[in-house]
Amino acid sequence: MEQVNVTLTETIKVLLDDKKFSTLRDILITMKPFDIAAVFENLQDEKMPILFRILPKELAAETFVEMDDETQEFLIHGFSDSELKEVVDELFVDDAVDLIEEMPANVVKRILRQADKDMRKQINELLKYPEDSAGSIMTTEFIVLRPDMTAEMAMKRIRTGVDKETIYTCYVTDANNKLIGITTVKDLLLAEDDELVKSIMEENVISVTTLADQEQVAQMFSNYNFLALPVVDNENRLVGIVTIDDAIDVIQEEATEDIEKMAAVLPSDKPYMKTSVFGLYKKRAPWLLILMLSATFTSAIISSFEAVLANVLILSSFIPMITGSGGNAGSQASVSVIRALSLGEIHFRSIFLVLWKEFRVSILCGITLAAANFVKLLLFDLNGQENAFMIALVISLTLVGTIIMAK
Repeated sequence: MEQVNVTLTETIKVLLDDKKFSTLRDILITMKPFDIAAVFENLQDEKMPILFRILPKELAAETFVEMDDETQEFLIHGFSDSELKEVVDELFVDDAVDLIEEMPANVVKRILRQADKDMRKQINELLKYPEDSAGSIMTTEFIVLRPDMTAEMAMKRIRTGVDKETIYTCYVTDANNKLIGITTVKDLLLAEDDELVKSIMEENVISVTTLADQEQVAQMFSNYNFLALPVVDNENRLVGIVTIDDAIDVIQEEATEDIEKMAAVLPSDKPYMKTSVFGLYKKRAPWLLILMLSATFTSAIISSFEAVLANVLILSSFIPMITGSGGNAGSQASVSVIRALSLGEIHFRSIFLVLWKEFRVSILCGITLAAANFVKLLLFDLNGQENAFMIALVISLTLVGTIIMAK
C-alpha cells in the first residue's frame, strides 16, 4: 500500500495523542478509504481501535475492506460484538467472503455469528465455488429487471437498490431467472417512461460461468471495457456479477504471480514487507536447489572435455561469456512466452508453433552474436594468437548452439 502524506500521518498521530477526536473526525471524513487504511499501517497497535471508532459507520466499513489481513484481524479481536456487527452489516457480500477466506477459524466464527441470516446464506453459497473461479470473486448484489417492465418502473426498482454494489448496469431475466438481456441507467433515463425494458435492452449478453477461471474473467474486462460482468450457472440462470474493482485485484494478483514465475520464485499471496524471512526462504530455496542441480550437468560436460581445454587453455576463459549469453537468451524467451500465456495470446496447444518460432529467432540471434563475437575475437582477444581463426570459429559456433538450446 502506498504511503500517505507523511505530514498528514504525523498530524493524525499527534491529534490521537492529544485526544482531539472531533478534529480527527473532520480530517478523516475528507480522506479516501484507501488513504485512511494506509494511516492504520503506520499506527501503533493499541491506537488502531481508537481511530477506527472515530470513523463514521459507512466510511469505517469501506476503510476496513482496504486494510491488510493483519490489521483487519487485530481490529476484529478488539471489536465488541456490536462493533463487529456494524462493520459486517456494511460490507458487500464479496468483500465479506474475501475477509472470511483470509481469517483464522475462530475469527471466522465470530464474523458469521454477527452476519444476518440472509448474508450468511449468501456467504456460504459463494464459499462453495472453487478458489480462483468466477464464482469465488462474484457478488450476489445487483439490480434485476423484468422484460415487461416500463422504463419508469425500472427506475423505481433501481432507486430501491441503491445499496447494491453497482446500479449502473442492470440485468434482465425471465421468470426462471435466466439472463436474457442487459441495459444501463443511461438507456433507461433517455427512454420514454412507458417504453418497455425488452425494447431497450441489449440481448447479445456476454457472460461467464461460475467455474470460469478468474484470470479469464479479468481478461474479458480488459477486452470489452466492462464495468461489471454477469455470472451464470450451467442453465444460464443469473447468479452473480463480477465488478471492475475485483477484476483489477485479480489482474494485479496474476501479474505479480507471472513476474515471480519469471524470476524462479514460488508465488506468494502476501506483500513483500508482510512476508517473514522464513516465508521468503521457502519461496526461493526450492528453485535455487533445482537450478544448482541443473548447473552440475554443465560442470560434468566441462569436466569431460578437460583434456581439450588443457591443450587450448584460452577456451576456458570464454565459458562465462557463453553461459551468460545463454542465460540471457533463455530469460528473454521465457519472459516473452510466460507473458503471452498470461494475456491469453498463446495456449498450451500452441507449443509446437512457439517452438518453431523461437527456433528461428534463436538462429537469427545466435548468428548475429556469433558474427559480432568472431570479429571481436580476431581483432582484440586473439590478435597474434596461434590458430586464432579456428579458436574464434569454435567459440562462435558454440555460442550459436548455446543460444539455440537456451531459447
